[in-house]
Amino acid sequence: MIRNLFFSIFFYIGIVLVCLIFLPTFFLPQKIVLFGGKIMGFWSRFCLEFFLSTKIVIKGRENIISNEKFFIACSHQSMFETFYLQTLFNSPIFILKKELLSMPIFGWYLKKIKSISIDRNKINKENLDFYEKIKFSSTSTDRPIIIFPQATRVAFDDRSQFKKGASRIYESLNIKCQPVAINSGTVWPKSGKLIANKTLTISILKPIEVGMNSKEFLEVLQNSIYKELDNIS
Repeated sequence: MIRNLFFSIFFYIGIVLVCLIFLPTFFLPQKIVLFGGKIMGFWSRFCLEFFLSTKIVIKGRENIISNEKFFIACSHQSMFETFYLQTLFNSPIFILKKELLSMPIFGWYLKKIKSISIDRNKINKENLDFYEKIKFSSTSTDRPIIIFPQATRVAFDDRSQFKKGASRIYESLNIKCQPVAINSGTVWPKSGKLIANKTLTISILKPIEVGMNSKEFLEVLQNSIYKELDNIS
């Protein structure tokens, strides 16, 4: 209980301080704001290790795609991956819920770093242009797109079907996919208290090559991530 309290206090104070310190960067080049995102990533790791004695293991660094376009598809169990993956990859462009952009200050940062939003469960002009935005982002920067195929944070043992958004990105961009499996929910669950003295594993899996149809790709992606989660959870 005490560990949870200290973690929450220091983690959120740190995030707020980074946001406030980096406020002037709204008027500066985007790369400076992206550096602030990396600081948040390192801070989240430090808080987990220091306050909860979490052991963080990174597997498969050799699988990281280099010198070519790719997008990331990652399991989603906690806030940890939204912060820390910015330190492992080149400041990914996040696909996220539109309501996050309306958050004070933090939402401004998400807009500044060109996050791509979607208004879930609605059909409107903005959503119809969704994949065009993704194509434009992919061709106009060397930052990879990142999507969470489960669409929202889930429990560490949830094995529900992936949403089709990842397969549409794979099909429309015609680039490799970098699957990532993270068992962060065993330490930092969506709801309930955090759990100390656990191992949090980030597994960077072998890339999925281009050339599959969308149904086959989604099946391969889901099976590879869930198989790895079963191994590390």
